[in-house]
Amino acid sequence: MAKPILVLCIDRDNDLYEKGKVHGPVIGREENLKAASTLALADPEDPDANTIFYAVKLYDQLTRDKTDVEVITLTGHKNVGYVSDREISRQLNRILTEFPAESCIFVSDGASDEEILPLIRSRIKIDAVKLVVMKQAKELEKTYFVILEKLKDPHYSRIVFGIPAIFILLFAISSIMGWEVKFVGMLIGLYLLAKGFGVEDALINWFRDFRFSLEKNTWIPYIPALVMLLLSIWIGQEAYTKALSLDLDQVKNAAYTFKAVIFPVSLAMFFIFSGRCVDAYAEKKRFAITSYAKSMVAMLLTAMVLSVGAQWVLNIEPPYVGFADFLFVMLYTTVLGYLGTTALQMIRKESLTGMKLDGKDVISDSGSFLGKVLGVDARNEIIVIQSHLGRKFTLPFRRITSIGENLLVRTL
Repeated sequence: MAKPILVLCIDRDNDLYEKGKVHGPVIGREENLKAASTLALADPEDPDANTIFYAVKLYDQLTRDKTDVEVITLTGHKNVGYVSDREISRQLNRILTEFPAESCIFVSDGASDEEILPLIRSRIKIDAVKLVVMKQAKELEKTYFVILEKLKDPHYSRIVFGIPAIFILLFAISSIMGWEVKFVGMLIGLYLLAKGFGVEDALINWFRDFRFSLEKNTWIPYIPALVMLLLSIWIGQEAYTKALSLDLDQVKNAAYTFKAVIFPVSLAMFFIFSGRCVDAYAEKKRFAITSYAKSMVAMLLTAMVLSVGAQWVLNIEPPYVGFADFLFVMLYTTVLGYLGTTALQMIRKESLTGMKLDGKDVISDSGSFLGKVLGVDARNEIIVIQSHLGRKFTLPFRRITSIGENLLVRTL
């Protein structure tokens, strides 16, 4: 019996999820039509929608010729490159495991999609490549409007406007505060390192969870948190000025300033996490409370270690801290952290087993649809999932990152 053929379409930058909230992989004619229509309505200018429509058209043609064929759209990640290609590779491996095919027809809109052809060829034979070219006007005056549309995208606007704005603000603040150029250069270097290693996106995603809404009680603790953050800037400036007057070396200057701002910053974060815990409790989301509580424990223990460490570096006034004292505090906080984390994991396990997870969609951290929850095995701390094509697999509790209408999990 001849093996089927795949009509394979790739959405490398995962516009299906970013714009239409459609999770990949998308399997079958009806699902692909629905996905393409959703994307086209969300962004009529996105070429991925037309590529999927072309793939469905090709599927219909092959079906009329009595060919055993299936149409599938794989999705990547908004961070195009290693992250997106790894996700596409993972989805393709799963599809080929559940739907063994002899070969495929690769449908692409060109550009970056063609860069993953070697990845596809390493897993399945490619019979043909169909390039979908949009009929667009290419006159020079159209470029202006294309650039304007791109600048509306948050990714490009952060690069074009955000980075220069940060640099200008840093130099302006340094002039007001009397900071040296070296300090500003250090901040710029730290930012570029964070952006280069993907830390910036992680921080943005983390801060998105702290949305300001008057409909929830979260906004109440945000007010003292904002006050404490503003006070920490003033306290830091005053501490830095005093450190200079004490004629300390650069390391002790930094430690003196850092020690002064640890408490107000920690208190601000405590207010924020407390507000999130109250909201989670009101919404009966015990699972979310454990996540916020774990962050609070980590933040408080870290602040304790850093405060004692800064005092050990300074040692210019009582109470004096020796290295043995600093080492004891590190060991003490490690034990406290372990005990606190263990207790919160037990509470998290109990909350999971008490929740009705059966039937919920399971979504990966890159926006891919993995399947539906069949059940929860509390003893082995795993959830049982059934994929698109009926295959069952399991994931441990520790992979779960969020529970709402869907179950969000972290994939390898």
